[in-house]
Amino acid sequence: MAKIEAVPGRTYTTEELCGRIVERHRERIKVRKPALVVANLSRIVTAFLKLSNRQGFHATSLRELAEASGLSMGGLYTYFDSKETLLLMVLDEVADTMRELLAAVPAEVAADPRAHLRWLIASHVRLSEAMQPWFVFAFMEAKSFPPSARRSAVDSEMLAEAELTAIFERGTQAGVFAVAEPQLAAALVKPLLQDWYVKRAKYRKRGIGIDAYIEGVTGFVERATLKAG
Repeated sequence: MAKIEAVPGRTYTTEELCGRIVERHRERIKVRKPALVVANLSRIVTAFLKLSNRQGFHATSLRELAEASGLSMGGLYTYFDSKETLLLMVLDEVADTMRELLAAVPAEVAADPRAHLRWLIASHVRLSEAMQPWFVFAFMEAKSFPPSARRSAVDSEMLAEAELTAIFERGTQAGVFAVAEPQLAAALVKPLLQDWYVKRAKYRKRGIGIDAYIEGVTGFVERATLKAG
């Protein structure tokens, strides 16, 4: 996975993300060798996302996961006790990285609604580029998750939408935006951010890169929301 900085100084390689999962679930993971724990979990998560994004979460068995990751069934169980536990590990990491991103907005940017909107669009798209298999999995498979995991996936999706709503509310009050229904506007913008990671092939075929996509979405949203004059 390419190193992309959605947050300055922070990258999102599979190894780094799995290192965070290990720290969060240290009491559950039975492997104690530092050199192996993150490397093996990275193999597991990579295989899990690839299989699930190709054939669906429910259709992916632990036996298939063991074969694809190169670990034994016993090896898998040293990291988690069920496929649902692995699912929650992945979803929690997606949600945590999104919370981290939203909290990383510079103070001077947050003080300017238009700058904050531009920052959020660009940062969200770059984060989803860095974590594309993770985001696709959380978005496409949410309807098939068990209830608790489904709630986690939906809550994660709502984080950016809630931030967009707040930006439109502040900006309208400040006379920067002319948005009658901020929540609706945010709900309409969110799919534009999702389209980059859900339909990457479409943009690749059209020769549209990430910078052009960010510029296009930003311009489109600003034309629809900025106060005239």
